[in-house]
Amino acid sequence: MSFDTLDALRALMADQPEPDADAAAGAADRNGQLTKPPGALGRLEDLAQWYAGWRGSARPALEAPQVIVFAGNHGVAARGVSAFPPEVTVQMVANFEAGGAAINQLAKAFGARMDVVPLDLDTPTADFTQTAAMTEAEAVAALRAGWGAVDASADLLVVGEMGIGNTTAASAIAARLFGGAAADWTGAGTGVVGDALAAKTAIVDDALTRHADAGDGLDVLRRLGGRELAGMAGAIARARALRIPVILDGFICTAAAATLAKTTDGALDHCVAGHLSAEGAHGRMLDALGKAPLLSLGLRLGEGSGAALAIGVLKGAIACHSGMATFAEAGVADG
Repeated sequence: MSFDTLDALRALMADQPEPDADAAAGAADRNGQLTKPPGALGRLEDLAQWYAGWRGSARPALEAPQVIVFAGNHGVAARGVSAFPPEVTVQMVANFEAGGAAINQLAKAFGARMDVVPLDLDTPTADFTQTAAMTEAEAVAALRAGWGAVDASADLLVVGEMGIGNTTAASAIAARLFGGAAADWTGAGTGVVGDALAAKTAIVDDALTRHADAGDGLDVLRRLGGRELAGMAGAIARARALRIPVILDGFICTAAAATLAKTTDGALDHCVAGHLSAEGAHGRMLDALGKAPLLSLGLRLGEGSGAALAIGVLKGAIACHSGMATFAEAGVADG
């Protein structure tokens, strides 16, 4: 499966697989027989059964998680929307590749393969207050890069990002997809406050006015996003095609994922929210998507870091579900 236009991707998304109903039913049956009171493991029980359905096994294992970090540069960064210059994107990619970033440590801690995908860092997207951030060909190229970066043998996917200016893009995407004013969705990002935050909010407002006629989620992504957001969206869509569950990261990752949800109903059924970011509007976006976060630790780093940390929660859920004895196996009376 592949695509060379946005319409071709729309067609693929409209014909994506659903979870295995038999596996999900078998997992629910097993959960009811484990040596614990009903519901005693709370959301861990729901997580294990959700994962079982997508992996097609009533007693699944989680052994090969993949973390992919996408990087891109934004033309709007020249407007001073970040506390850091665009050169930091290239420098951080080098840090990822050298194993020195937070996401490297978290991926290693939870046994995840980590890949880094820089996307045309020498060519920033266009300033989306003036025109669309990407042509269709540019958006498709970034989406295809994400699609192709997913390891078909992975059994869990986390996607993260690096791109100076991308909280501005994510704010504009969220406002266009879910409504409301620019100020409702625009936050500090890398640390802009006061007059700088007001200027950033005004830039988002200009973008919303410019692209008031945007269409579905993929059109919004092309107009207001960036290559790294498109890369994440492409990877999430590919994971659905492969029935690989996804843990979503913070504000920027969720904005990228939301463009899929606003293109095809149910496009994020294979995804859970890894954490609640300290970026103020993230919770509002999760509420709009019907996703309850697994963790809330005040994180706002990006890189996939919060989602990678949540791998441990999902591993714990699956370990309990698949490893615990049933009442019959343990010789324990079940009441």
